[in-house]
Amino acid sequence: MTTITAMQDDTLDALIYREYGTTEGLVELALEYNPQLADMPILEMGQQVEMPDDDDIYTPIATSTVQLWD
Repeated sequence: MTTITAMQDDTLDALIYREYGTTEGLVELALEYNPQLADMPILEMGQQVEMPDDDDIYTPIATSTVQLWD
């Protein structure tokens, strides 16, 4: 289990983006581990957010894009 600490005026998505570089699927995962955060639009400074270990977090693989025009 990994613990992330909120800074002043952090929101959950900003905290996760700063830590992982993306929010895709991670905000939902954070709320599963920390359901009490659903009622907190702005986290208190020093608030501890529990996240699963990095090995247990699914990170999406970048997909190739098709360019319609050159």
